[in-house]
Amino acid sequence: MSAEAKALLGSVKENESFIEKIKPHAELVAALFSGALIVAGWILDRNDFATASVSAYILAFVIGGFAKAKEGIEETIANKELNVEMLMVFAAVGSGLIGYWTEGAILIFIFAVSGALETYTMNKSHKEISALMEIQPEEALRINKGIEEKVHVSQLAVSDLILVKPGERVPSDGTILRGQTTLDEAAITGESIPVSKGAEDVVFAGTVNLNGSITVEITKPNSETLFQKIIQLVQSAQSEKSPSQLFIERFEGTYVKVVLAVVVLMMFVPHFVLGWSWTESFYRAMILLVVASPCALVASIMPATLSAISNGAKHGILFKGGVHLENLSHLKAIAFDKTGTLTKGKPEVTDVIVEQGLSKEEVLLIAASVESHSTHPLANAIVKYTKENLTESLIDPKSIEDVPGWGVKAFIDADEWKIGKAKFVGAESAASFAEGAAAKMASEGKTVVFVQKNGKIAAIIALQDVVRKETIKAIDQLKNQGIYTIMLTGDSQYTATAIANQCHVNEYIAECLPENKVEQLHALKEKYQNVGMVGDGINDAPALATANVGIAMGEGSDVALETADVVLMKNDLPRIAEAINLSRKMNRIIKQNVIFSITVIMLLIASNFLQILDLPYGVIGHEGSTILVILNSLRLLRS
Repeated sequence: MSAEAKALLGSVKENESFIEKIKPHAELVAALFSGALIVAGWILDRNDFATASVSAYILAFVIGGFAKAKEGIEETIANKELNVEMLMVFAAVGSGLIGYWTEGAILIFIFAVSGALETYTMNKSHKEISALMEIQPEEALRINKGIEEKVHVSQLAVSDLILVKPGERVPSDGTILRGQTTLDEAAITGESIPVSKGAEDVVFAGTVNLNGSITVEITKPNSETLFQKIIQLVQSAQSEKSPSQLFIERFEGTYVKVVLAVVVLMMFVPHFVLGWSWTESFYRAMILLVVASPCALVASIMPATLSAISNGAKHGILFKGGVHLENLSHLKAIAFDKTGTLTKGKPEVTDVIVEQGLSKEEVLLIAASVESHSTHPLANAIVKYTKENLTESLIDPKSIEDVPGWGVKAFIDADEWKIGKAKFVGAESAASFAEGAAAKMASEGKTVVFVQKNGKIAAIIALQDVVRKETIKAIDQLKNQGIYTIMLTGDSQYTATAIANQCHVNEYIAECLPENKVEQLHALKEKYQNVGMVGDGINDAPALATANVGIAMGEGSDVALETADVVLMKNDLPRIAEAINLSRKMNRIIKQNVIFSITVIMLLIASNFLQILDLPYGVIGHEGSTILVILNSLRLLRS
């Protein structure tokens, strides 16, 4: 290729790059160009170049108004109903017909600027999704029979092995087979603190591998990763309209017809009744066409809703639509599933009391050694606690006998050990051990495991599903917001009372089976009207669907995305209060926008009838209010 051809090709590529960069701002560029033409037309008019001046104004009409006119015509044809864009076109053309070229051109210019600002708002609200899509890796390093090969992520299949090096993004959902690392999962959960991961841990597409190479086995096709589901969910939420937006859109069609009817009357009635000239009547009708247009009212809701949805997505709060975001602020009560929501969902050792003369370390080591052969959650908790607190290795018992429903019996160094319920080790001795400590712990909602050595109680180990650290803060925040909190649990009254007191909830319903939760939700809705339900998104699905707003604790669960109206991508309960604050702020801003826009329209209409408002000021007042409404909505993008 010759040097000239290379230079020409480079020039073409630069032009293409420039066009790509400028394309998102095309409306603003057109608006500014029309503004320049208006200035040129005004200068030509001042210098008695009338024809050239009108030509400049007509060009300003065409260039500045093309985008909005096209949008208005297409929507009118599609919906078979006039809209605000058509009102603006009629007003601008009408102004030109009576010789007010400057005013008509200014109307088009400001309308184009407000349209460009609205487009900017929409683009800004989609920025979080665009940013997510950009961080999805396009290539992965697949290991095929020991050979590394770079492939496009679309070529990855379930069970493929991939290598993710430090600094790279995980290309697809999978499970770590080999390696230890720390992952930044902010793109998925909104959590800024990196998470340590090792063998058998789950990793998500789009997360960043900070240190250490890991070999990952793919568990999902690229199109079904949690990352892709989040993108689809938020895109769907942004396209779904809230009840307020739907009402405004229905109202718009009727309102436009009424305005056009009044404008037609305005052209004739003042001439015959008030003695206005035909020019004055037509001029005032054109002003009415401008100032009565509900542009600001129509722009009061959608930009605010999109901004709030984007803000939530950025912080790990996913809304399935504007309707759910709007409804959050109306909640009067919220019901919480206990296990896995208010609590960690796994029992933990809270107390260990050992008979005098025995070593706590020895008893724990024996108990953990025996329980290590069981898969029961309580056994796992005892083993985990022992490994965290002791350095000694577990002992291999000589023999182990599992007694279903009661406990485990084992022999270690000729000593017989029993671990299990009170009746398994002797109810009377269990009740009297350590001055009735077991009964006291049971009253606190704890599960007590007894350890017996050679027929004598050696220790008791108390376990409990521990309340999350952030639960109390979250419940207190909700109560400060005036929301009544209820805990639903299948536990006994003793356990429910203890957990409820720790959580600070207003009320609890104990011995509530999964099938009873729906009945409880119906009862709560009758009492409080608007009720939310918070659960783990799996076994709580019926209750989540019954509530006015179902909130799922995500923790990266794609099941949660499919069941609830709102998903917290991390099990971070204080996010609920944040989501409600965001909803309240959005509804407050929408009310401000609606009241402001209606007030401006009424003032401008009244001023026009009193003949104290000229077309340029009407244009500025009307379009200025639209711009202010959009800017007010943009505040929701801030943290």
